[in-house]
Amino acid sequence: MFNLTHEIYNDADKAREHLEAIHWPNGPVCPTCGNCDPERITKLMGKSTRPGVYKCKECRSPFTVTVGTVFERSKIALNKWVLAAHLMAASKKGMSAHQLHRMLGVTYKTAWFMAHRIREAMKENHATPMGGDGKTVEADETYIGKRETPPVLSRGRIAKPTKSGKAGGAHKRVVVGLVERGGQVRTFHINHATKETVKEVLDANVSKETNLYTDESRLYKATGKEYADHQTTKHSGGEYVRYDGDKVIHTNTIENVFSVFKRGMIGVYQHCGEAHLHRYLVEFDFRYNRRAALKVSDAERAEDILRMARDKRLTYRRFSPAVNA
Repeated sequence: MFNLTHEIYNDADKAREHLEAIHWPNGPVCPTCGNCDPERITKLMGKSTRPGVYKCKECRSPFTVTVGTVFERSKIALNKWVLAAHLMAASKKGMSAHQLHRMLGVTYKTAWFMAHRIREAMKENHATPMGGDGKTVEADETYIGKRETPPVLSRGRIAKPTKSGKAGGAHKRVVVGLVERGGQVRTFHINHATKETVKEVLDANVSKETNLYTDESRLYKATGKEYADHQTTKHSGGEYVRYDGDKVIHTNTIENVFSVFKRGMIGVYQHCGEAHLHRYLVEFDFRYNRRAALKVSDAERAEDILRMARDKRLTYRRFSPAVNA
């Protein structure tokens, strides 16, 4: 159970020791040369030396546990980083920068950048394809928010809003989602939803031996033939689940993923620049892939963020966070 009074959330030294235990379970490792020989690494204890500094006798480089992580060179106390990671890991629909700013006692600009660094730590390696023999992957696309630059249609035409003044599909941002039943999800922001762009996403992320389930969208019709089995449900006809022998054909799983994502984007984050949409998708993917149904606790999810922070950096570039919650 989460205990806000725990020392790792209130004491920077205890937070650093917590981070060291996660990254260095067998003792310090030099991030420069990879030396892990305890006899060739010295902990600096001088009066003018800040806590947690080590020196490698192989490459003669001083280092701390934050070197080579998203926390490197941060002036923010480590206990605030650890608390922020836990809050973002435990909040199913996200934790806005304004809320972090109030809870951590930092400026809004600092909280906004902290949140993006934590999202960078949440980024997962998609080297292995989803699905496989006998497994099922659901694919679907959703449209959210208004595009910052309206798409150019054929003959140079610019897409216009509908008669009611609302933004039509052409004016919305496109997100393609893939979820393996009982497994993980991957979502992607793409510029245009076409047969070609959807095929690129599927080819790069789903094994051809997979059973692919989609709705009746024509985006998947040709690509679906390349997979072991492609089944669809006809939403326009009121069909959302179909039974074919022992097969249960639907896309309800990926639609549930989109539901949580949209509730977070509309109710928590509210204003997200299109350039940062992919970072928010990473955040929601991370939490879903470590959901309570897989017996992953909030504390384990938070530790994964701290562990995955290594070998990732996100430096500040001068764009205004004012349009991002």
